[in-house]
Amino acid sequence: MAESVPEARISVRGLRKVYKVHKRPPGLMAAARSVFRRKYEEVVAVGGIDFEIAPGERVGFLGPNGAGKTTTLKVLAGLLHPTAGEVRVAGFVPQKRASAFLERVTLVMGQKQQLMWDLPPSETFEMNRAIYGIPQKTYDQTLKELTDLLELGPLVGKPTRQLSLGERMKCELAAALLHRPDVLFLDEPTIGLDVSMQSTIRTFIREYNERFRATIMLTSHYMEDVEALCPRVVVIHQGRLIHDGPLAALVQAMRPDKRLVIRLSKEVSAADLATLGSVVKHEGLGVTLSVPRIHLADTLARAAAMPIVDLSVDDPPLEDVMRDLFARQGTAAV
Repeated sequence: MAESVPEARISVRGLRKVYKVHKRPPGLMAAARSVFRRKYEEVVAVGGIDFEIAPGERVGFLGPNGAGKTTTLKVLAGLLHPTAGEVRVAGFVPQKRASAFLERVTLVMGQKQQLMWDLPPSETFEMNRAIYGIPQKTYDQTLKELTDLLELGPLVGKPTRQLSLGERMKCELAAALLHRPDVLFLDEPTIGLDVSMQSTIRTFIREYNERFRATIMLTSHYMEDVEALCPRVVVIHQGRLIHDGPLAALVQAMRPDKRLVIRLSKEVSAADLATLGSVVKHEGLGVTLSVPRIHLADTLARAAAMPIVDLSVDDPPLEDVMRDLFARQGTAAV
C-alpha cells in the first residue's frame, strides 16, 4: 500500500460494492416458484479498497475483466452508491451528486456515447453548454481550445453517424470536457481505435492534464495507454487491491530483468548469444535477450565484441508483467 497522498483530490477508504443477484435453476417449475419466492446471492464487485490520488496525478487503474474497475469509477463519478466505505472526490461525497461536484468531474466510457446519432456533435456541445450553464464567452473559448487540441475542424458540423469511430471519440472527449472538469475518469478511452488515433488521444489527455492540472484516473486494456500516460498504477483483482505505486516499481518487482533487442550484421551462434542472457526470440539477424538488471552493464560490455548493428534496452512488455501479477491470485499485496 502506498503512503497517504497529501491534499488528495480523490480519497477512497474501505470502498465496498456488493450486488444482490437473483439465481434460480433452469426449468418451468423453478421459474414459477421464483415468481413468489426468489433466492438471491451476493456478488462482491469491490471488496474494500483504499487509495488516494493527488491533484494533477495521472493514475492507471488496472485489473482483468470483472475486477471491479468500472464499478469503482461509477462510484467515484456518483453513478452508483457504495455498499460501505467512505469516498470523496474534490472534497465532495459523489453519491450526493451536488451541482458543484458535477461541474468538476467527468466520466468518459469508450464503449458508450453521448453524441446524438443523427445530429452533428455541435448540437451535443450546445446542449451540454445549457446543462452546465457555461457562459457563452467561456464556452466559445473552451470549444476553440478543444477543437485545436483535438483537431476537430469540420467534424463538429457532420452528423455523428457519418463520423468514424476515432472521429466520434474525439468529439466525445470534447463534449465531456466543455465544462473544464479537473477530475477525469476515463474508462477505455482508446478502445477499438487504430494505432494513429490511439496516439492522438493519448497526446490530448496528457496536454489537458498539463494545461489544467487535471487529476486523471484511467482504465485500459491497452498497456501502451498506461505506459504513455500513467507514472503510477493502482491494480485490483477480484475486487481487492493488490498493488498501488509507481509503474516502474511494479515492473521491477515482477520482472527483475531487461530486454536487449539486438540487430546483427552477420549470424552468431545460439551458444554465443546464450553467454549474454536468455534468448527470448531469435529470427535471422534479430535477437531479443532477457538479462538480469544487475548484470546489464557487464552484458553490454561483452556484447560490444559481437557484430552488432543496433542495440536497444527495454523493460519487459507490460502485458507480461500484468499477467505474472494476476497469476499470483490469493497472495499478499505487492
